[in-house]
Amino acid sequence: MSNSAFSTAASTAAGYYDSNDADRFYAEIWGGEDIHIGLYNAVNEPIASASRRTVEALAALIQAPQTDSPKESSCVVDLGSGYGGAARHLCQNPLVKVEAINISAVENTRHRELNRAAGLDRQIQVHDASFEAVPLEDACADVVWSQDAILHSGDRQQVMKEAARLLKPGGVMVMTDPMASDGVPSSSLSAILERIHLSDLGSPERYKDWANNAGLQRDVWDDRTPMLIRHYSRVRDELQRRQDELKLSISPNYLAKMDAGLQHWVEGGNAGRLCWGLMRYRKPEE
Repeated sequence: MSNSAFSTAASTAAGYYDSNDADRFYAEIWGGEDIHIGLYNAVNEPIASASRRTVEALAALIQAPQTDSPKESSCVVDLGSGYGGAARHLCQNPLVKVEAINISAVENTRHRELNRAAGLDRQIQVHDASFEAVPLEDACADVVWSQDAILHSGDRQQVMKEAARLLKPGGVMVMTDPMASDGVPSSSLSAILERIHLSDLGSPERYKDWANNAGLQRDVWDDRTPMLIRHYSRVRDELQRRQDELKLSISPNYLAKMDAGLQHWVEGGNAGRLCWGLMRYRKPEE
């Protein structure tokens, strides 16, 4: 899929995540398989284990109806699948298949390699595609899943419409996303927005409204904002601790910009301008 099919914001994100510097940093520092915000049990817990705990917590929100052991296969559409850590976790259940949607060709190549190594390449289909225009049929998904990805869209309302289109009646969307706190103006987030090349962020109420407009109903909002602050602090600590090693494969300019950017996220969180948590939306039964 060509970048011309993406919004400007999505195309910018694709270019960023396809860069060698970003690929090396996220693979080495940000959690390896899981490149999203973690849930920490201790201040200095490894990033990878905290990130995996987020996957487990989001999976627990799915709650298959009527039975803990579904007798039919379940389709999960992962919007912004990264390196596929969540997809492989979900596919530990052989009845699950995942359609992974991601715009970074570099991440998708690594994702497919890791799937083959895990023997899961038949359960997980990786699509080089935008979550603003998912190349799948209507009502194909039991679950739509997304972790810290939709912020990169230039049209988040459209992404929520795509989620609603993809879900079967009675299906659920589970997601996380770094957001502005409700009522916080974009002007107070200029340092963060400039760093990630966005004009604004979503917020809990904005996502709720977008979901309602698309025909989805939010029934869970688990505010875990302290984890956003801790995660960006932990990533920054690791960058600084391993800086000499990282400079062997990542440009010093990238590392300096990442260090400054991470500090902006920590400051924004501490000032109450940012929030993060786990959300669940349901598509009503017909």
